[in-house]
Amino acid sequence: MPIPPGKESVAAPSRATEVTRQELPYRLRQQSLLGEFGRSAMQTRDIGQILQRATELCAEGLETPFAKVLEYMPEDKRLLVRAGVGWGPGTIGEVSLGIDMESPAGYAFHTGQMVLSNHLQEETRFRTPKLLSDHGIKRAINVLIARGGEGHLPFGVLEADSPDPGQFDRADADFLAGFAGLLGIAIERQHADADLKEALDHQAMLTREMSHRVKNSLASVVGLLRVQGRNAESEDVRNALKDAASRITTIAQVHDHLWRSTRIGFVDIADFAGELCRKLQETMAHKVSCAFDPLMISADKAIPLGLLINEIVTNSAKHAYPDGSGDIRVSGARHGTDLRVEISDQGVGLPKEFDIDQPRASLGFKVIKSLLAQLEGRIAVTSNSPKGVMVQLDVPLDDKTG
Repeated sequence: MPIPPGKESVAAPSRATEVTRQELPYRLRQQSLLGEFGRSAMQTRDIGQILQRATELCAEGLETPFAKVLEYMPEDKRLLVRAGVGWGPGTIGEVSLGIDMESPAGYAFHTGQMVLSNHLQEETRFRTPKLLSDHGIKRAINVLIARGGEGHLPFGVLEADSPDPGQFDRADADFLAGFAGLLGIAIERQHADADLKEALDHQAMLTREMSHRVKNSLASVVGLLRVQGRNAESEDVRNALKDAASRITTIAQVHDHLWRSTRIGFVDIADFAGELCRKLQETMAHKVSCAFDPLMISADKAIPLGLLINEIVTNSAKHAYPDGSGDIRVSGARHGTDLRVEISDQGVGLPKEFDIDQPRASLGFKVIKSLLAQLEGRIAVTSNSPKGVMVQLDVPLDDKTG
């Protein structure tokens, strides 16, 4: 019977169209779950958590109570149930399956082809693994979880199983394959992270070893200078060699702290300065006390700062107490964006003609000015209260200090 003009739109929908309309929410839900998993997989580095979440979302998307990830174990040449939902106690992390071609999972693992079977009990291509038969599984999908790059064995197999009669179709298998692809990316990222960490650990070990060897080499130089100093006939030469040995010892101490530090390239100024003051105490009759707040600073700052402390404390030891011994105090703490170091004594005080802007051309003061320029720091020298000298150093800290 002809359809009257203008009436085409009221024709009844075909059966195929009706089925498509009923299936659409199911497929949209699957796509939504894939997107959710993609986001969560990129936000965590816990591979166990990623695998487990994948099985949960696959089971939800395929409306089945069973799903699992099988990881290939090269030593045993078997597929271990690494994560899953719906399985009985003692399955995950304990039960494993063979990888022979007569196993659905083994076939998918060897060939890389997805396996879709809706009648496992009637299947002639494969045998039904005991784990599936024990749980009454009637239909299953198996897809390979591959790793990126050439020469890598596949990670394993992602499988969805159902005890209910029904039909998995190719679109369901593609949905599962989408999860397997995302899992492969997450697994490869984890392996890359592990390789990077191993490389960084190796680099850290080499850096520590280098600092340790530099420290030992500098200690040998210090020993030679001290031997030369003891054998020198001139007192000026002996003093010069003693000062040089002291400066090199300070640098060696920084490298000693570097190779023992938990943070590569950084030292704790509290530990370093405390040890430096103890070493200086051993070389002079004065009492050298030290109080620094804990603060990690880079070696680039620790070496010149240690040399500055060495120079100023040594200068105080030479000039502050001409008639005997006394106290020299060293302290340091963060002050805004700077490290503020104060070195003070209770000695005879500053000479009347002292002018920091026009210092005497002594080697010690030249060293101090040079080190300050290297640190881009500032220095203030004032009379201490009630007597003596106070030297204040302000050294800018970089963003990585902490």
